[in-house]
Amino acid sequence: MSDPLASHLTVAQPRVAKVSRQTAETQISVALNLDGTGLAQLATGIGFLDHMLDQIARHGLIDLDIQCQGDLHIDGHHTVEDIGITLGQAVAQAVGDKKGIRRYGHAYVPLDEALSRVVIDFSGRPGLEMDVHFTAGMIGALDTQLVYEFFQGFVNHAGVSLHIDNLKGQNAHHQCETIFKAFGRAVRAALEWDPRALSSIPSTKGSL
Repeated sequence: MSDPLASHLTVAQPRVAKVSRQTAETQISVALNLDGTGLAQLATGIGFLDHMLDQIARHGLIDLDIQCQGDLHIDGHHTVEDIGITLGQAVAQAVGDKKGIRRYGHAYVPLDEALSRVVIDFSGRPGLEMDVHFTAGMIGALDTQLVYEFFQGFVNHAGVSLHIDNLKGQNAHHQCETIFKAFGRAVRAALEWDPRALSSIPSTKGSL
């Protein structure tokens, strides 16, 4: 008996994308492979942001190359937000028409005392609900207010509904890391091929 998933993988187009964004504030390039092994090449100018993007790659099994030159002499806002935007555009391009994916994904991730939950729907409708109260204003050179801006940029351009809840946590580093790890896991689950519905778009409307 043939394996429908194996057969699908032999003919499926690679889920890859390259996107560049050039403004007076940032110059960004993003290249990714949604069916990768978690390899990452990251240079955003903000070390802790690189660390968080690495979590997305490792736990989402996404090969990810992000290079950014931003106006960090002002602050990190434009850099963080615009990386979220460009990453969202690249994910949307790589996903394509969403035929055969599971669409929904969720993950709970702990790190010592911290615990976060992320739920995502590749619905085509952007929306972010984020309930996170960081215990510090800065983690390294990353302003914790900008975590929201990163995900807002992502959802607006990836066309996803995203719910992020930090359920527990005293250490801001731990809080943030559980969020990004759970995000990577949730994206991975949502974009997995569904062997029972490889020829279908997962919506009663027939499109997403």
